[in-house]
Amino acid sequence: MQETITANIGSMAFTLDKDAYNCLQVYFADIERRLPPEEIETLSDLEARMAELLREQVPSSMRVISLKEVHHAIETLGKPECFGEGCTPPHPTPDQASPMRLRRSITDRSIAGICAGIAKTFNIDVTLVRLLTLALILCGGLSFWIYLVLWIVIPSEEYNQQ
Repeated sequence: MQETITANIGSMAFTLDKDAYNCLQVYFADIERRLPPEEIETLSDLEARMAELLREQVPSSMRVISLKEVHHAIETLGKPECFGEGCTPPHPTPDQASPMRLRRSITDRSIAGICAGIAKTFNIDVTLVRLLTLALILCGGLSFWIYLVLWIVIPSEEYNQQ
């Protein structure tokens, strides 16, 4: 049996097993030691980003975060040695960068998530895409049937569960 600890990371509550909690404590203490005093706000930004990464990996608040999830998040953020004077956080290489794929959104959908998926893929405002789609359907440029085909053909995005 593993002991669990409830912790507030980046203003979000998490339940972590003891090993994961200790790993995060050491990680943030090491970064804090390396940062100059005038850049201490960077630590709170890193903590907020860590919370986002952990929430992506474990969307359910009922699941305990293990050492595996913490190591994955640390790998994404960078080792403590990457912070401080003269160091820059790692940038993903072309091999690590995720390819641009069209997916229907499951979190920001009005009907099927097609417009939100298109907006997310091309990094534009979803409202603009929705208005343009509505205008094309009403003016006859885009048939409602094409929208239905897109609904069937475009896969929906999935929660990142590991």
